[in-house]
Amino acid sequence: MAIKRVGILGAGKVGIVLAGLALKAGYEVRISGSGSVEKIALTIKTLVPGAIAAENKEVVENSDIILLAIPLSRYKNIDASLLKNKLVIDATNYWWETDGIREEVLDPDSTSSEQVQAYFNGVTLVKTFNHMGYHNLQEEARPKGDPKRKALFVTGNNHEAVDEVAAFVDSMGFDQEVHYDLVDGIMTEPGSPLFGASLNHEDLKQIIDHFDETEFGKKIAASKLKHA
Repeated sequence: MAIKRVGILGAGKVGIVLAGLALKAGYEVRISGSGSVEKIALTIKTLVPGAIAAENKEVVENSDIILLAIPLSRYKNIDASLLKNKLVIDATNYWWETDGIREEVLDPDSTSSEQVQAYFNGVTLVKTFNHMGYHNLQEEARPKGDPKRKALFVTGNNHEAVDEVAAFVDSMGFDQEVHYDLVDGIMTEPGSPLFGASLNHEDLKQIIDHFDETEFGKKIAASKLKHA
């Protein structure tokens, strides 16, 4: 599937930055916020001129790929059936200042993306755009081959979808470290060595290759063993 139309659910800082990158890359962009179209239309017109402000339903129906750029605690505010059969990028993270007590938001026995995938039954989910800060996403996108280009972690269970999203990430200005297991998204969540990282591909891969040796990696391994 050729991606031409990008839909973004979430008109906060991350959503606005991703909309700007997508417009620059030549995509048609629709974006929705938590309120009415009228509420966000002026913001969109000012910050990302060319993007189309719309309700969630219109965004989804008129997009080839959907980016979730909302606080993790709010994904259940979206109708679970709305994204059925869609290719979805999960750019969310748990963040206590926004989401509140972790145990009230997440089941401790699985990763955040697994829980998002389970809620939106029937979607094809790929995790990326979540470990780099929005300022870095905005300021450090570079054309392919640029020596200063940074890399993003891309992972999901569907090989074809992951490869498709990796190509999309490439078009947005970043190299990709590709995995094919949604559970691996844990390596990019808050508390991990990759969270907040703005690194080139070689340095990003080096951290991943030694992830199991980090304190965070050891905690994850112990948790998996406990619940095995």
